[in-house]
Amino acid sequence: MKKILNSGKANNQAPKENETLESFSKKIKTTLDLAIQELLGSNSDKRLNQIINYQIFVGGKRLRPLLAIVCHNLLGGKKLENVLYSAAGLEILHNYTLIIDDIIDNSVLRRGKKTCWAKFGKSITQCIGIEYSATIFQSANRSKYPIKISELFAKTMKVISEGEVLDILFEQGERENESYVTENRYLEIENKDYFEMVGKKTASLFQSCCETGGICANAKEKEINALKSYGFNLGIAFQIRDDILDIFSKEKTFGKTIGKDIIEKKLGNIVVLYALKEFTTKDKKRFLKIIRKENINDRDVKQAMELIKKTNSKEKADLLGKSFVKKAKKSLNSLPKNKWSNILEEFANFIVEREK
Repeated sequence: MKKILNSGKANNQAPKENETLESFSKKIKTTLDLAIQELLGSNSDKRLNQIINYQIFVGGKRLRPLLAIVCHNLLGGKKLENVLYSAAGLEILHNYTLIIDDIIDNSVLRRGKKTCWAKFGKSITQCIGIEYSATIFQSANRSKYPIKISELFAKTMKVISEGEVLDILFEQGERENESYVTENRYLEIENKDYFEMVGKKTASLFQSCCETGGICANAKEKEINALKSYGFNLGIAFQIRDDILDIFSKEKTFGKTIGKDIIEKKLGNIVVLYALKEFTTKDKKRFLKIIRKENINDRDVKQAMELIKKTNSKEKADLLGKSFVKKAKKSLNSLPKNKWSNILEEFANFIVEREK
């Protein structure tokens, strides 16, 4: 890793005139992955490398650490090493939440491959989760500002956990042996409830990625606040796009089970919420009957999705996602205009155009 950093091959000098999100991503990915591997392997039993590395190296676009690095460069950060390990820690944090999320939802497919628990079992995967959580703070210690980054990572993990709790409470069945869930379950969800949930579960991490970049660049408070606004709105747009793809994508492209939110009886999907408002009384009863069934089969999922597709929910959700992208871009107005800001603009466009 030191050789790579010193060689200049992976440094963060100003990008070429025609640098794009894709080209910069390809250029930095190897360095990022080496940093991730170094961190996960630190103080860990080498016999466990296969199971520890599985989750994070089975795929992933590395969007979150890329955000941290680009924001760092945007505000004049000079040395990649000042942000690299924090950025790697953010990807580890992200994957830690995926490990937990997949166990909670009993998800067996992610990125087109078996989820960690489906491959190794829940008990082993929970141990892997502990490895990831410890590594997150090891990464913060490698930062130029370890106390600030550690506090930010801790706060982010707590907020994501609160969002996960809301997501569980938005489910319309299951977990009957969990008294807190059954006693506090939401039977109706308003848009404000949805935005609170996705703001915590998804957008908070995007916000923290941008904030990390700013901190590592020793940016001014005003600049960091603008980055946080950009990241938060980008994160909301990201989740809205995920909600759309959950209903309207194809499994081979998306890499996850289509209709997963219906199978898991979740109302915390903006497409579902828009559809519920648009349904006829008859269709609403049919949909809620399906999503509250004890056992939802493939036929139920197909019927529920057909009901949704009769509405304008997809178009409404798409417009909503684009409105948050517009807010994100507006946050960049008070920040330096350079080639890195162009990449952030492209980043925002990608979020609402992606197919997986």
